[in-house]
Amino acid sequence: MTEQVITGSSTVIFHFDIKLSDGSAAESTRVHNKPAKLQMGDGSISAAFEAELTGLKAGDKKTFTLKPEDAYGMPNPDNIYYVDRSKFSADAPAKPGMIIGFTMPDGSEMPGLVRDVAGESVTIDFNHPLAGQTLTFSVEIVQVS
Repeated sequence: MTEQVITGSSTVIFHFDIKLSDGSAAESTRVHNKPAKLQMGDGSISAAFEAELTGLKAGDKKTFTLKPEDAYGMPNPDNIYYVDRSKFSADAPAKPGMIIGFTMPDGSEMPGLVRDVAGESVTIDFNHPLAGQTLTFSVEIVQVS
């Protein structure tokens, strides 16, 4: 039996580590030993990321760097909101750098990063924290089906 290689329709289970351009760690599936699962071709990741995985098989390791537009995209100014400071409680005031979960109209929760607090205005950034960054990915393929 030959090992299955990743194609445009494979289901892939893999570990990944993400590093910022300064070499610092940004994210890793190894922290909790929970590999990621991906359905190739479903649009959940960029074509550039999929192209890097195509042809790999279980046990393979690869390191590659993606530009922001091929990773988490560029920050979108439409994802920055200004919220009145009174929306935050006195015992949980908004402070720059905090990540706060906001309930969306559909009931889901979305994390927002407090960028600034000025007077009665709190600036919340709903862009992905890694948007706009060149990232280096190290992947290890666990399973291909």
